[in-house]
This record gives sequence, structure tokens and C-alpha cells, in this order.
Amino acid sequence: MDIGTLATLVLAILVIIVVARLLGLLCRRFGQPEVIGEIVGGILLGPTLFHGAITSELFPTDIRPALKMLATVGICVFMFLVGLHLADGGLRGQGRIAVALSLGSMVVPFVLGTLFAIGIVGDRTGRTAVLFCLFVGTAMSVTAFPVLARILTDRDLIDTPIGGLALATAAVGDVIAWSMLTVLVALSHGSTLPWQVLLVLPFVAILVGVVRPLLAKLAERTPRTPVRSRGARASLDAGLAIAIAAALVLSCAATSWMGLHEIFGAFLLGAVMPRTGAAALRAYVLPWIERIDRVVLLPLFFVVAGFAVNLSGMDWREVGLLLVILLVAIGGKMAGVFGAARLCRVSVRHSAGLALLINTRGLTELIVLAVGLQIGLLDQRLYSLMVIMALVTTLMPGLLLSFVYPKQATRERESRPVTPLLERKSMP
Repeated sequence: MDIGTLATLVLAILVIIVVARLLGLLCRRFGQPEVIGEIVGGILLGPTLFHGAITSELFPTDIRPALKMLATVGICVFMFLVGLHLADGGLRGQGRIAVALSLGSMVVPFVLGTLFAIGIVGDRTGRTAVLFCLFVGTAMSVTAFPVLARILTDRDLIDTPIGGLALATAAVGDVIAWSMLTVLVALSHGSTLPWQVLLVLPFVAILVGVVRPLLAKLAERTPRTPVRSRGARASLDAGLAIAIAAALVLSCAATSWMGLHEIFGAFLLGAVMPRTGAAALRAYVLPWIERIDRVVLLPLFFVVAGFAVNLSGMDWREVGLLLVILLVAIGGKMAGVFGAARLCRVSVRHSAGLALLINTRGLTELIVLAVGLQIGLLDQRLYSLMVIMALVTTLMPGLLLSFVYPKQATRERESRPVTPLLERKSMP
């Protein structure tokens, strides 16, 4: 890469970061997750505006491979953090209800999404048609666990019973969704599963039995008391960061070699990270890794994802298709969650709140759609429409949650709960 190309790449990265930051802060000012502004920024920097003139000027073809590589690093780090936080969330004593709600949040949108895909399968035939329908059903079922956690934090619901139940439901549902996506990616490579996929189970065993104890021992070697010397603290942080980075690279490379996407290796490593005796991993290393990924790398992914989103030529037929997609995605998810919650005797208010919260898709949906586009199960037209669906479903909780949980009632929750989580059984 020559000096001119490098300068163009650096300028493009700076533009992406500035646009993502400004739009993210604008959304936050209006009570929306920053990820919405970042997704919009990625779409605006894509070919939708001015027939791609901005995209061609800012992102010439010779720097796009580098942007794509950095974007891949960003989503791998993100999936590592998702795996880490999913395992952290736990079920908080609400396992039975969380599993029931997760099944409702997955089964209903999956069935409706699969039926919808059958209606638009087009000229796809045989195996490709089956995989396409199953993929669309899976994409309709996804929930964005990290964005959900951020919404709950902003609404002061993160430490409430409803917040714990929402996180537990999303955690179980996302594990199911990623497992389904893993199988679909493996099947997309040919008529049979690649033989390397059979190595996933021993690979997980190695992560749990070897990598996890090694990282725990490395973390335990750090002093329990604060390190006064900045140089010593930086040295310890660097050692932990290098160990995590090496494990992440190897895990991603392993799942890629097995015929899966790199993100699955990142997710698995995050899920098996040590929890006990590894406070240094969380207190010193992971926060700045997460900050770099959120501020620098993920905005690059939004732009790379936006390269395939072109809404400039939408006609009435595509608008109608978008409305059907929204109806299936939102209706299926909310009906599944609300119905399962009511069957578990969750109150009407909390059932409605859970339905809104679990409907959040955010960045997680974009990653799933990007995988579908990469393996050829989605075309650019359907991909663009489903990106809009991800944006709308992420926007909904911020707009509608206040009607379910008014701010005044939320502030008073410590002294006087608004609504019991579960309805009491009537006495005979």
C-alpha cells in the first residue's frame, strides 16, 4: 500500500468515526441508542445518496479491502464481547420463565419468517431454497443482547426483575439463534457438511478445558492490590491483552478453517472466558478493548455493511415488501414474547414491556444479514430491506417504552413497584 492509498484510508476512517459519533450522540440526545445513528451513518455513506457519488469519492475501491478487514476485526471483537456478556448475564433465578419466553420469541417469528420466505423464494430451487427459507426465519428471530442491555441501562431498568428477565430471555434466544446460524453456514458450503465441522465439539472442549484455565491462571498472577506504578500496570494490561488477542485470533482462524464464519470462534471464546479469579481481565483490559471496538472498529463495519444497502431505486413494490417484512418481524417477535409471558402469568404491563424490549435487533441483526449476504443466501435487494427492518425494530423501544414504563414510575420503583412481575393466583 503506497503513501497516497494509506492517506486515503486514514481519511476515510476519520470521516467514518466522526459521522458515527455525531449521529450517535444526536440519537442519544433524543433518548435513542447510539447504534441507531451509527447504522444510519453507514447507510448515508453508502450508495443510497447521490447514486453512490459520496461512496466512490470517500471510499475508492483500492481501500475497500482494508476497510473490510478492519470491519471483520470489529465484528469479531464485538462477538467476543457478546459471548462474554451473555455468560455474565445468567438467568438470575428466572430460568423457567426465561426459557419459555425465549422459545416464544424464537419459534413464532421463525415460523412466520420461514413462511414469508417461501412466498418470495423466487427462482431458488432445491437445497438453496430450503436454506434461504431457514435463514430468513432465523434472521427474523434474532435479538440484540448488547443493545438491549444499553436500553435497559438508559431506562433505569437494568437492575429490576423485568430487566433481568429481558436479559436472560435474550441470552437464551441468542444462543439458539447463533447455533442455528452455525448450522446454516456449514450447510451452505456444499451438499454435505464439511468434515471439519465435526471438529467443533473437540474444539469447544479445548476452549473449556485448556484455554479457559490458562487465561484464569494468567489473570490470577496479577496482584490483588492496586499497582501504584503506571509502568507496571501498563505491562500487566499489555500481557493480558496480548494473551486475549492471541486466543481470539486462533479461535477465529479455527472456526474459519472448519467452514464456519470467524464470528463463531470469537463468540465461543467469549462464552468460555474465566469468571472467577480473573478480575483483572474485566477491570483493566476489557473496558478499553470494548471502547476501541465501539468507537473505531464497529463504525467501519456499519459503512462496509452500508456498501450493499441501496435504497435510491425503491419502488412501490419494494415498499410493500418492506411493510410485510416489518409486519412479520415485529408481529412475530412481539406476539411470541407477549403470549409466552402471559402463559407464564407475567402481568400485562410487563408482558408488553418484554415484547418491546426483545424486539430489539440492532447490530446483531446486521451481523447475521452480512453473513447471509456473504454466503449467497440473501441478494442485495432483500438485504437492504432487512437492514431497514433492523433499524426500525431498534428504534421502537425508545419511542414506545415510555408508554409502558413512564419515567416518573421508573424513578419510584425502589419504594413502590409499579406492577408486580407475576400475577397472583386467585384464591379459591
